[in-house]
Amino acid sequence: MRRTLLLIAAAASLTACGRKEPEIILPTDSCGAVRLTGLVGQPAEVLETIRFTQPVRVVRPGDMVTMDFSPARLTVETNEAGRIVRLACG
Repeated sequence: MRRTLLLIAAAASLTACGRKEPEIILPTDSCGAVRLTGLVGQPAEVLETIRFTQPVRVVRPGDMVTMDFSPARLTVETNEAGRIVRLACG
């Protein structure tokens, strides 16, 4: 009887070790960056002709950027020539 209880306790503790924490899955395109990929390579001035419904930040080379993550915000990165090189949410 004692041996059976020890086996049950061991099995229960091993089962607890195998549990995984739930994954947090963030939306991959919560700011609409995917539909704007055609802007890559365009001059950053083209952004002034677009009416955005979400917050937008333009990051130029050397700009200081906060590390806060806002999934609804569109972040547009430009190169030294002022051309759009990357669009991302955050």
